[in-house]
Amino acid sequence: MKRSPRRALLAVGTVALALVASVGVRFVAQADTVKAAAVFSHPGVLLSKAQLDFVKGKVNAGAQPWLGAYNQMLASKYASLSRTPAPRAVVECGSYSNPNNGCTDEREDAIAAYTDALAWYITGNAAYAQKSIALMDAWSASITSHTNSNAPLQTGWAGSVWPRAAEIIKYTYSSWPNQARFATMLRNVYLPTVIVGSSSNGNWELSMMEAAVGISVFLDDRTSYDRAITRFRARAAAYIYVAADGSQPKYPPVGSVDTPSELISYWQGQSTFVDGLAQETCRDFVHTGYGISAISHVAETTRIQGGDLYPELQDRLRHSLGLHTKFENGTAVPSNICGGTVTKGLGPISEVAYNALHNRLGIAMSNTQIYTEAKRPQGTNNLFVAWETLTHADNPA
Repeated sequence: MKRSPRRALLAVGTVALALVASVGVRFVAQADTVKAAAVFSHPGVLLSKAQLDFVKGKVNAGAQPWLGAYNQMLASKYASLSRTPAPRAVVECGSYSNPNNGCTDEREDAIAAYTDALAWYITGNAAYAQKSIALMDAWSASITSHTNSNAPLQTGWAGSVWPRAAEIIKYTYSSWPNQARFATMLRNVYLPTVIVGSSSNGNWELSMMEAAVGISVFLDDRTSYDRAITRFRARAAAYIYVAADGSQPKYPPVGSVDTPSELISYWQGQSTFVDGLAQETCRDFVHTGYGISAISHVAETTRIQGGDLYPELQDRLRHSLGLHTKFENGTAVPSNICGGTVTKGLGPISEVAYNALHNRLGIAMSNTQIYTEAKRPQGTNNLFVAWETLTHADNPA
């Protein structure tokens, strides 16, 4: 990759100090450190015990939309107690999963482990806990690496879901003999890949940071957690534009994009910026949804862990969800956004942020409310998003 004169200068430490004030939005220091609790809270990846208890109570009371969402989950292939795991040593994922050697198997086994962990907690049926453990044990006994061009993203997607399952099982079920081996898998196979981030489209790095954050919580690894949060904050700020950023979005934290013309190209040719526009809006809403979802997942985990990032992210999240759901709901796209044409398909990704921003923080989000309620129960995208009407709809915990 080419390196611009600006980036070359910044590689020199003494010059970098002198340039901090002059290089613009890319190098704004985040001096306001987000304080997190000294000890991690468990279970604490995307869901706390209080949140799980709320869901269990609503399902057992037959309340909606939770019961409908629960039934949707139980009727899915992921809840099958006859599921056979399909682990392999090397998962090879090319662009758009071509080749797909274990990619779908890994992601879906991770979602199944999470699904079974939720079913265990809600029902108290140990068969679900044991199936979740069997899936996690099968992979921890086998996988050694991810390869090919989509390996970082694949590692991020699967690595985001495994810790959700593992946290519930480790801290609510009586016995998991191979738990340490699973932890070793996360530390050796997943964490080294995701923690370094990516200079690709922003949804990659956001998913990778989600994985790094969740894995760090499970491993009680404060150093990795803090490192992932620092990169996450920089990438989230560069992924969604708000007017407070100035005339253009922030530059991404890594890579060779560091001039206005390169930034416009990176933003899919979009040169007019409005509140809530995302780096991939003009690519398609599907990938944009991945990015928004990962941002909300990390923010939710930080809230549980005592270093709540929602206040920092609330304007970006509320504007981005509002903008994209407005068009999903049928409002015509103006010509200054993506030339007036967008590819919709945001996906089942709004529940976590909508609950946090609207219900907890009291932010009016009419477009997002219409979208969210119309999509209930929000199921799974078969990648890393699963059952969020069940877990987060109107969840006050």
